[in-house]
Amino acid sequence: MSTTYRPARVLPGFNITLGFTLTYLSLIVLIPLSALLFKTFTLTWDQFVAAVTGPRVMASYRLTFGASLIAALVNVVFGLLVAWVLVRYDFFGKKVVDALVDLPFALPTAVAGISLTALLAGNGWIGQYLEPMGIKLAFNPNGVVIALIFIGLPFVVRTVQPVLEDAEKELEEAATCLGATRWQTFTRVIFPSIAPALLTGFAMAFARAIGEYGSVIFIAGNMPMVSEITPLIIISKLEQYDYAGATAVAVVMLVISFVLLLVINALQAWQCSRTGAAA
Repeated sequence: MSTTYRPARVLPGFNITLGFTLTYLSLIVLIPLSALLFKTFTLTWDQFVAAVTGPRVMASYRLTFGASLIAALVNVVFGLLVAWVLVRYDFFGKKVVDALVDLPFALPTAVAGISLTALLAGNGWIGQYLEPMGIKLAFNPNGVVIALIFIGLPFVVRTVQPVLEDAEKELEEAATCLGATRWQTFTRVIFPSIAPALLTGFAMAFARAIGEYGSVIFIAGNMPMVSEITPLIIISKLEQYDYAGATAVAVVMLVISFVLLLVINALQAWQCSRTGAAA
């Protein structure tokens, strides 16, 4: 009589862990989102459309999603460069630089906004030299983009850094020995292996930027139709006791963000399967 050996598991069986997972997910994510939807359903369709397509609301959508996209794209480029330097080079103060990358994680967002405003305002340390040249980086959409770049950079760096550390340098050396230029080595050897991580970092930085409030509110200027972000619109509606209108705008942001994340994750999965097939 043969018996099948089953290795002991550290955690309980699948059914128990799945039950705990669904319960925890429901309490933390699904129930709050359901309350958001139920409050929005108190509006008629015409009221919903009017709440989410007002001129100020549409202007805030353009600023929020546009600035978030620009900030995430900038962070993809410079986050890759920072991760590359931290992985491939040894220099004095490397640990300090590595710790500074995580500063936006630990720093309260309101403190980050006040600090950036103190630097970039017309009377700030940097702004006082730029503003006479016609370069205004505070109290306009430029300030929003800068704040979102600041809070999103660690997501790209910390996502790409482990992948670069695990990359096989022998492949780069082999490509160089076969006559490949630096650009060919990067585009055909290095980039395909880090592309999924870059997409993940982009998605995380983009999603983080869409919902950012604290660091942006001080440097944006909050001028209607110009530098007013969507989270501020939601806060304004809540202060006016327009709870249904606030949840309606929040639902639109939720749906758009979720669809964009699904698209990015699909691209990431496609890139991973393509890389695996090529290997």
